[in-house]
Amino acid sequence: MIPRRGTSMLGVETTHLLDRCRQGDQEAWERLVHRYDRLVSFVARSNGLTPEQCADVVQTTFAELLTQLDRLTEPSQLSAWLATVARRTAWRVVEQQQRLTDLATAQEERVIDLTDRAPDALDDLERREWLQAGLDRLDGPCRHLLTALFLDPSEPSYEEVAARLGRPCGSVGPTRRRCLEKLRAELDRLDRIPSGSVREGGP
Repeated sequence: MIPRRGTSMLGVETTHLLDRCRQGDQEAWERLVHRYDRLVSFVARSNGLTPEQCADVVQTTFAELLTQLDRLTEPSQLSAWLATVARRTAWRVVEQQQRLTDLATAQEERVIDLTDRAPDALDDLERREWLQAGLDRLDGPCRHLLTALFLDPSEPSYEEVAARLGRPCGSVGPTRRRCLEKLRAELDRLDRIPSGSVREGGP
């Protein structure tokens, strides 16, 4: 293949790889991904994402490339195209994470509000027992997660909680939101149970 004037050998090789990818050549696709993986990963990391989120951005970006192979008429622009797709994908992840954080914060405020609305006759110890009764009604994973996040005096980070519980760090936030929703529902039920019946009836 004779390159056009002003076309680098790298551009020629990229064009050749894209042509082979369009024909379903798996080896060519793997070489193309290997060549641009560092670029896409760098863009994802530069947006402050976790390693798990970065991996998702890389996967999504190359999946988008796979669907757009026939439309890429300028292989010399592939780097810029991949960087743009990766950046937009990372922004969506950041926005989604912020929404989840906002929802989790709202759920935490709701739990605090429920605690504050506990019967006036309850002293601090009984309030803690009441909250613990709600936690005891949750499944093990949720109970362990919320206990580590909110009742551990050392106030561990998400990374420390994830390592302690053996789960991916990126899953802590979304799981926390779901578990808080479950806890709120259990505290709502306990709020309607007469004082003393919690310990007598149990979960």
